[in-house]
Amino acid sequence: MHVLGLQGVLPDSRYASMTAAMPMLRAIKGEDEIERLAAAGEAADASFEAIADVRFEGRTEREIAADLAGFLREHGHSQVDFTVVGSGPNGANPHHEMSDRVIEQGDMVVLDFGGLEDGYGSDTTRTVHVGEPSDEERKVHDIVRAAQQAGFEAVRPGVACQEIDRAARRVITDAGYGEHFIHRVGHGIGLTTHEPPYMVEGETHLIEPGMCFSIEPGIYLPGRFGVRIEDIVVATEDGGRRLNRTDHGMRIVA
Repeated sequence: MHVLGLQGVLPDSRYASMTAAMPMLRAIKGEDEIERLAAAGEAADASFEAIADVRFEGRTEREIAADLAGFLREHGHSQVDFTVVGSGPNGANPHHEMSDRVIEQGDMVVLDFGGLEDGYGSDTTRTVHVGEPSDEERKVHDIVRAAQQAGFEAVRPGVACQEIDRAARRVITDAGYGEHFIHRVGHGIGLTTHEPPYMVEGETHLIEPGMCFSIEPGIYLPGRFGVRIEDIVVATEDGGRRLNRTDHGMRIVA
């Protein structure tokens, strides 16, 4: 019933908007919700394994994105929200989506994709390389991998959300790339692919068991390449559990 109708029936009652509070009330997931998020994560993992087997060189980002969307649907997604394919210098823009750029030998390619399965979201990122990477590309990928692990290891009940960001960011900053990590480290996920809580400096909400969120550090070198690695994590009583299982090592594609 609309609030005006309630006021007509109960004129002496007082009302307050729950609009601002609702997202945080949804932040803690029940077991059934976590199972659905895990299933969506498994489908995303299977889609990554499928896309890693296709040919990248000589094809456009848009073509790879279409393949990726098809794999997500094939593995059970009813809705595809985004398929980011950032190759070469495009990967250095974390807000890039896709383009008609033709992928070349020697490109790093950032793949960030997600959608909904059984009403719950998926969101994962892996960075692949077309052919053998350079020493610098391996180094940057290893730093991001270590940062993602540090963020994951910081997850435990009672820790402020900003501490997850700080843990991952510290690794990148200490390696000399702090100025090239230009976004928050994570966001909540559930009925939508982006929702509270946010893993970002200044976010003092405390982690509680059942919260599900991304951990996705990245390094972006303008005009050259970018690297990002993202998993969805559920907070448990004693730490965190990953809902994505694909390996974090650099995947070489054709």
